[in-house]
Amino acid sequence: MAKIPIFSVGIMLLHCWAAMTGAEYLKYKDPKQPLNNRIKDLMNRMTLEEKIGQMTQIDRKVASAEVMNKYYIGSVLSGGGSVPRAQASAKDWIHMVNDFQKGALSTRLGIPMIYGIDAVHGHNNVYKATIFPHNVGLGATRDPKLVRKIGEATALEVRATGIQYVFAPCIAVCRDPRWGRCYESYSEDHKVVQAMTEIIPGLQGDIPPNSRKGVPFVAGKKKVAACAKHYVGDGGTTKGINENNTVISRHGLLSIHVPAYYNSIIKGVSTIMISYSSWNGQKMHANHNLITDFLKNTLRFRGFVISDWQGIDRITTPSHANYTYSIYAGITAGIDMIMVPYNYTEFIDGLTSQVKNNLIPMSRIDDAVKRILRVKFIMGLFENPLADYSLVKQLGSKKHRKLARKAVRKSLVLLKNGEDADQPLLPLPKKASKILVAGSHADNLGYQCGGWTIEWQGLETNNLTKGTTILSAIKNTVDKDTEVVYKENPDLDYVKSNGFSYAIVVVGEKPYAETNGDSMNLTISEPGPDTIMNVCGGVKCVAVIISGRPVVIQPYLHLIDALVAAWLPGSEGHGVTDVLFGDYGFRGKLPRTWFKTVDQLPMNVGDSHYDPLFPFGFGLETKPPKAN
Repeated sequence: MAKIPIFSVGIMLLHCWAAMTGAEYLKYKDPKQPLNNRIKDLMNRMTLEEKIGQMTQIDRKVASAEVMNKYYIGSVLSGGGSVPRAQASAKDWIHMVNDFQKGALSTRLGIPMIYGIDAVHGHNNVYKATIFPHNVGLGATRDPKLVRKIGEATALEVRATGIQYVFAPCIAVCRDPRWGRCYESYSEDHKVVQAMTEIIPGLQGDIPPNSRKGVPFVAGKKKVAACAKHYVGDGGTTKGINENNTVISRHGLLSIHVPAYYNSIIKGVSTIMISYSSWNGQKMHANHNLITDFLKNTLRFRGFVISDWQGIDRITTPSHANYTYSIYAGITAGIDMIMVPYNYTEFIDGLTSQVKNNLIPMSRIDDAVKRILRVKFIMGLFENPLADYSLVKQLGSKKHRKLARKAVRKSLVLLKNGEDADQPLLPLPKKASKILVAGSHADNLGYQCGGWTIEWQGLETNNLTKGTTILSAIKNTVDKDTEVVYKENPDLDYVKSNGFSYAIVVVGEKPYAETNGDSMNLTISEPGPDTIMNVCGGVKCVAVIISGRPVVIQPYLHLIDALVAAWLPGSEGHGVTDVLFGDYGFRGKLPRTWFKTVDQLPMNVGDSHYDPLFPFGFGLETKPPKAN
């Protein structure tokens, strides 16, 4: 054997030393290291460009592996209806998310990105996902354990598509049903909203024992990071106008709109989204006192704060009028991640310039990035950045649809049942010679699901996703010898002359989201009122109202024998027939006051002028032949 020159030995020793220091160099990737050590180690290695990249969230429409790599992008999202392709499968989603992730991992430091989506009533952007009732219906159940299970199911379906972050729950306290987002609120009563924050441990998992208050927690690959929104006061705007001004004292804000955030933070919520709305004239996206001083310093929230979609743009009127100022105001207020979502180079260049020119201190950037990295480390993204196909069968599973059906039947509120208690109409007999089903909402899955379903504004169709309409559920529930006649809007003569045993009328609101849902009149969509009058004027009828909030019903109430508030039940129409036909009893309680006229609004329980058609908490009960 030839002798090894001393020079070669030196080179070998140098390589060994390099390998040893290389292991030290990757300390932040070692899951055995304490969390703060990992954050500190990674922060010390990051350039300003890499830090600002982490603070940037872009929509998938402008994302690519190349963009992720070049700009060190920290997060990608799907806006409402932003999907890989129409009717995309779980595997299509995984392939897309992983492609973006590989771009992020190919950067110098390999910091994984986090992908966010609006899973606000199930994984609602995704074809064939289970669509649960919207929050207003879940508020009617008064069942936090059920809501927790819905969180668990939603987390599995979201992870089935490779996504790790949901912009939910909405913990707004809707104080005026004229607001187009009222169905995203569990109740007008903050105590009900507080109870429903139990969805957060459903989504994220239970925080470990003795965990520090305010530190986020996500329990591994079957859970997702949650987002409490919209901080704060979004449900209290004047006349319910979306994104408008909430005029209330600090005491009122803290006692009505803030309490659910206490619960969310205690339960380890990972992120909090800022509201478009203003408080006493000041835009929330620019409110340093409430974001930094109160949320971060007083409430000790340790996750990251995210803007809403183009939220900093709207600090100015018109939107984006002075983007330089918007960047400054939003970042210095304490927002950590900006949902840009398209013009990311404008945001990155603008923020970089302000930091380099000492307009925004480096300490503010470091605070933001530490918080973002904390969530990514805690949820295990560094160890498991890429999604696999192990959960794809969870999407729209039978188990989850069964849970959604249960949620529907528990959410229904019986407001009237016959003229007196001795002669109730419900439950309906399954065996009848001929029954009439009428109304625009009886055979329309899109109406049943409402906004935030496949598309941002929802859809008016039956083929938007997989589910069961109320008409289909009726046909599958009644006796095989019962003739079911469906006529969307029959006239009075038709109803009177066809010998129907009874009728089920299903009417309500058409789908909407956000500002498009703002309404000053809160009327049932045409021809709903005519359908009620024609059908209920000619035969015994139950009216089922599909809506995101109380609507004007008093003018027709004398004609209606039984009245059911079904809210926006989602994909499982059988939950409605479960209680209509008595397999289960009605148990739901109004999460909102049902007004007589819109002139009374805003009107909430406890108000001096409280004079409702049906009060908050009202709900008749029926006894099923078998236990619920």
